Amino acid sequence: MKLVVVGGGVIGAASAWNLARRGHDVTLVEQFGPGHKNGASHGTSRIFRHAYADDYHVGLAARAYALWRELENDTATELLTLTGAVDHGLPDIVKPRVEALTRAGLASEVLDPGTARNRWTGLKFDTTVLYHPDAGRLHADRSVAAFIAAAQALGATIEYGSPVREIRGTDVSTDARTYSADQIVVAAGAWTSTVLSTDIALPELVTTQEQPAHFAPALDANWPSFIHHPGAELQSEGIYGLQGEEGVKIGEHGTGPVVHPDARDFIPSPDGVERLRAYAREWIPGVDADSADPLTCLYTTTPDSNFIIDRTGNLTVAGGFSGHGFKFAPAVGELVADLVDGRSPSTSLFRLGSR
Repeated sequence: MKLVVVGGGVIGAASAWNLARRGHDVTLVEQFGPGHKNGASHGTSRIFRHAYADDYHVGLAARAYALWRELENDTATELLTLTGAVDHGLPDIVKPRVEALTRAGLASEVLDPGTARNRWTGLKFDTTVLYHPDAGRLHADRSVAAFIAAAQALGATIEYGSPVREIRGTDVSTDARTYSADQIVVAAGAWTSTVLSTDIALPELVTTQEQPAHFAPALDANWPSFIHHPGAELQSEGIYGLQGEEGVKIGEHGTGPVVHPDARDFIPSPDGVERLRAYAREWIPGVDADSADPLTCLYTTTPDSNFIIDRTGNLTVAGGFSGHGFKFAPAVGELVADLVDGRSPSTSLFRLGSR
């Protein structure tokens, strides 16, 4: 089957790899060049974890884990580093995650804040702490490049510098040419609503420019990935963090200003950066709180934070990953390939339409 994939971020690249693995004739078109920093897939670090409160997401993460390891093997590239991960906050938030991990047969441990602090001296903990070892960090730039390389090795064609101007029927038009296909996959991130026609029943997609920052470690600590959930001592939308090549990355979840991806200024919010510094002073004694090196990235969020992975006619849409999709990318690509191949989705969570 002849396929065009629109978008070369992690989801589009993972979809191209999965489709090429099934023997399809795949062309991926990406508006920017390789390794660009305009979307949501760049950088050196993303959290990988299984600790969700529902069985479906835990299972999807487990499938993604297996596929990340396959991709590493196929490309001889190290992508996923296990450091373990901690979730901490209200027992009512932590307990369902423990139960879901247990049902999946995944190891976990519940600790009190003092015990956790003794184990991870760079962090301070809130109320109830969940640790699970099968978690860590992904290298974002290498991951996208690995998907692309693996897809190309299977015969996929990658066309950079090819912004899509129109999708009509099964034709995809760029400035240079029109591609005809049997089916089209749109994985355009923040540009999803721009690329798709208005007759597609998309839920509302809100794109925000987020302001994480890297902090210099102040001591030689053991750094797990971490999620600080709101509601106990933290009165915000939640904080995530992990150590990467550029230091300890800390970010708020979904607090940035609404932007259009073609008109964003890439300038971090001074107020947002100061909130991260204040958080680091109180909760992360293992970093230099005054060393914040801010960056920006994009979230494209659905009303319920569930992804869109659905097919209508000859068009499959994968978008709205709401700031937590990167870890699932290879499994999402597999779901996309299933839809292209005519298989019914195993969940209704990701359907198109109003939410």
